[in-house]
Amino acid sequence: MSALARWFQANGHTVAGYDKTSTPLTEALAAEGIAVHYEDAIASIPTVVRENKAQTLVVLTPAIPKDHQEWAWLRENGYDIRKRSQVLGVLTQGHRTIAVAGTHGKTTTSSMVAHLLHHAGVPCAAFLGGISVNLGSNVLLPPAGNPDVPIVVEADEYDRSFLTLHPDIAIVTSTDADHLDIYGNKDALVESFRQFVGQIQPGGTLIINHTADASVAAAVPTGVQVIRYGLTPKQGPELYATDITAQGHQFRFALHGPQGTVNGLELAVPGYHNVENMLAAACVAQLEGVGPESLQAAVAAYKGVKRRFEFIVTAGSPEYPKVYVDDYAHHPREIEAFLRSLRALYPGRQLRVVFQPHLFTRTRDFAPGFAESLSLADEVVLMDIYPARELPLEGVTSELILSQITAPQKSLQTVDKILANAGIDSNFDVLATVGAGDIDKLVPDLKNILHIRWNEAQA
Repeated sequence: MSALARWFQANGHTVAGYDKTSTPLTEALAAEGIAVHYEDAIASIPTVVRENKAQTLVVLTPAIPKDHQEWAWLRENGYDIRKRSQVLGVLTQGHRTIAVAGTHGKTTTSSMVAHLLHHAGVPCAAFLGGISVNLGSNVLLPPAGNPDVPIVVEADEYDRSFLTLHPDIAIVTSTDADHLDIYGNKDALVESFRQFVGQIQPGGTLIINHTADASVAAAVPTGVQVIRYGLTPKQGPELYATDITAQGHQFRFALHGPQGTVNGLELAVPGYHNVENMLAAACVAQLEGVGPESLQAAVAAYKGVKRRFEFIVTAGSPEYPKVYVDDYAHHPREIEAFLRSLRALYPGRQLRVVFQPHLFTRTRDFAPGFAESLSLADEVVLMDIYPARELPLEGVTSELILSQITAPQKSLQTVDKILANAGIDSNFDVLATVGAGDIDKLVPDLKNILHIRWNEAQA
């Protein structure tokens, strides 16, 4: 939503909006001249909107609850209201479109694609679901005077939003079960991915993870190239890595695929899952004409996405590291990949994970999976469920996950308790905050507490 707000403002439109709470992102929008309010009240709707219905476009995110007063007033008064995905579909019409879909991994992968193209000098634009550290934003505007450029889009499967897109190149990172409040079951989710890849333009390309449901790749139109990718050649993908080595936070590897081999790639964002994401992104760059040397330089320069394996504090020594990492993971498979990567980076170190479940329905549907993945830690601290757009469900609380966790230590804690324990408890070397709600509000306070504590101890 904020990427669209920035896009319209950059194109000379007056932009204003509502959000539930103030965040660093909404504060950044306000600093850029976009009016943001936080009270759901008809009186809060800007005068320019209320007095110019014919000239107003209302863009809606599915996160808005159905009883929202402002939305109801705008509906009742006949405003042009479109979903975010519909607007993205309109904006990408007539452009070469690179769409990145998947139940997890799409934000990182789409940011990688945008970065690789931009760094290599390929004119492009992008709408991303997170803040690219390299771009300093979640939107990449086209070069001045050159609006007809490829557009990189994060294609969201929630509410079947990605079916507004007709990409030339599509990446599908995963088709794991999610959003069962919308789809009901995994088969319906997979069918939506089949419809999505069925909309790839003639002569286009699908780059799909080898773990995705096999029926998805089979649904592409005649003439669309299908490239399966995986971390190693063992599963038989056409796109894979070899010579993977981890040195500190850096991963080195060689890429092998239909567009050729590129040796000596160096990725500074850790995690085997990020090597896999980069394989798909680099393949797109190759398809768009980026050569081996430019690709090597672009991969080495990639700095990641805010809240995706983001290192907040690093202290201690190489032998006895003290580390705080923040990550947006909110699906069991995402959490498993993140924690296994942390374990690989810091073997034998005491790992504490603070997790905030996101949505009552997701907690209900995947509680056993959450418990299993979180049990990779030595200690798990759960927060209350972040409701987002949902009302509470009877019997669905964080206790549903907590009761099934097998980690040596586990607890349910308030924000105040988490901060207090971080300042006095020495039972962890690696701390991770994980979740898609408002857990990121903890990050500045935890950063200050641990920076002072760990660096004083080192001194």
